[in-house]
Amino acid sequence: MNCPECQTENPDSRKFCRECGEKLAKACPQCRSENLPGDKFCGECGHSLTSESAQPPPQDLSFDEKLEKIQRYLPNGLTDKILAQ
Repeated sequence: MNCPECQTENPDSRKFCRECGEKLAKACPQCRSENLPGDKFCGECGHSLTSESAQPPPQDLSFDEKLEKIQRYLPNGLTDKILAQ
């Protein structure tokens, strides 16, 4: 587990960072309560704390994909006028 303060790698069994002493606790993505580094499920709400349950970060859209999304909400022809300037 990486320390949230100094990013030092620490074993999952530790409660405090070996480099800076910062408390190493996993925050539940569901209820935000603190859990010990080795916990697989939240002690408060039971939500899974393993990385498999985390949703992948949204991927960056290309310029054309962004343009297509924007065009859905603009009046016809307005995008062409904007890009022509």
